[in-house]
Amino acid sequence: MTTKKTIYIIRHGETDYNKQGVIQGRGIDSSLNEMGQHQALQFYRAYHHIGFDIIYTSELKRTHQSVDVFLKAGYKHQVLSELNEIGWGIFEGLKGDSESKRAYQSIINDWSSGLLDRCVEGGESPNSVLKRQKVGLKKILSTNDSKILICMHGRALKIFLCLLTDTPLSRMNQFYHQNLTLYQLEYDGQKFQVIKENCTKHLWI
Repeated sequence: MTTKKTIYIIRHGETDYNKQGVIQGRGIDSSLNEMGQHQALQFYRAYHHIGFDIIYTSELKRTHQSVDVFLKAGYKHQVLSELNEIGWGIFEGLKGDSESKRAYQSIINDWSSGLLDRCVEGGESPNSVLKRQKVGLKKILSTNDSKILICMHGRALKIFLCLLTDTPLSRMNQFYHQNLTLYQLEYDGQKFQVIKENCTKHLWI
């Protein structure tokens, strides 16, 4: 029988790339800036009482740094490559000038129209990301851990939430979030229910 689980999912804290509007993707391994580190500490102060059984992160250090206080406190940690950010290909490192914004919005519009196999040159499509995330989710659900914290990335988080809630990928943009925002879901062994959505209360305490 599958263990019932409470899953807390956060987006990593702010990086200078986020602050500057630069596209990161899985190919840019950026670090948290001072604000991101502060956000990570605020989240720890608000949620360490949960006593997570395990923390999952992507391979990228901005997710590790976002839960670093937990890790230093001795929480069990596992890296899952399946949680990596989408590959943005030639978009990675681009600043938000008018030309790059038009190109970015064009691919987002394609995805919203259901063209989910399309990708930026050298990048990943939403369907490709979903495929690897299904592998990661299977690993997460196969354990006896009941209180789980996951730290991941902006676009990947939108896709992951579609996977958990059976939402069509074309509607992924309905899931809003900022740096160090929280989604909390309950899993009853068959389906997920969203308990908290885009929660940022911990950032203002």
